[in-house]
Amino acid sequence: MKLLRMEKVRDGKYLKNYELFYENRAGRPKTFELVSRKELRGPQDLGREVSGVSIVAFRKDRMLLLREFRMSLNKEIFNLCAGMLEEGETIEGCIRRELYEETGLQVRRIISLLPPSYSAVGFSDTKTYIAFVEAEGEFTDHTSENEQIRARFYGRDEIRELLRAAEFSSRSQMAAYFFAAGMEPDALAKISFVEEGRNRE
Repeated sequence: MKLLRMEKVRDGKYLKNYELFYENRAGRPKTFELVSRKELRGPQDLGREVSGVSIVAFRKDRMLLLREFRMSLNKEIFNLCAGMLEEGETIEGCIRRELYEETGLQVRRIISLLPPSYSAVGFSDTKTYIAFVEAEGEFTDHTSENEQIRARFYGRDEIRELLRAAEFSSRSQMAAYFFAAGMEPDALAKISFVEEGRNRE
C-alpha cells in the first residue's frame, strides 16, 4: 500500500475528517475516509498524538463499570471511565481527574499503565492509554448536563451475568471478561510499561 496524499474535508468542533488517497497493492486508487481528534498536517502526523485514557478501576474484589448513555447509539451501554487529555496535562493527572469527574471516586494507586494503543483503526487514528487503578471514596455526581452516567462496582458473578445479556463498549467488555474469568488486579502490577506522571506525547 502506498499513501499518495491526504486532504481535510471537514473541520468540526471536536472531530476532523480527512480523505487519504492510496495506491493499493494491485496498483489501483483507493480513497480511505478518516476521522481524527487531532489537526493533521500530513501523513507524518497520523496516529502520532495520544488523545486520552480508558480506566479499569477496582475496589477490593469488585470492578467499576459505568452504565452510560451514548448519543452515538441513543441508548445506555456498559462502559469504562474514560476521557481526553487536556493541554499540558500529565497522564496521571488525567486519570485522577476523569475518575473523579465521572464517579466522584479518587485514585488510591495506579496499578498498571499500558502503552498507548489504537482504539478504532477501522476509521480513525485515535490513540489512548489504558490504566488499571485501585479506587477509593464515595460515588458523587460531577458530570455535565450532557452526560448521563450511573457508576457502580460489580462482583465477578454479577459481571458474568451482565456479559450474557448486557451491551458493552469493546474495551469494557474485554476488561469485564478477564475480571469475571479470575484476573487478579495485583497481578497487573507486574506488567506496567509507562512511568506515572509522564506528559502526553
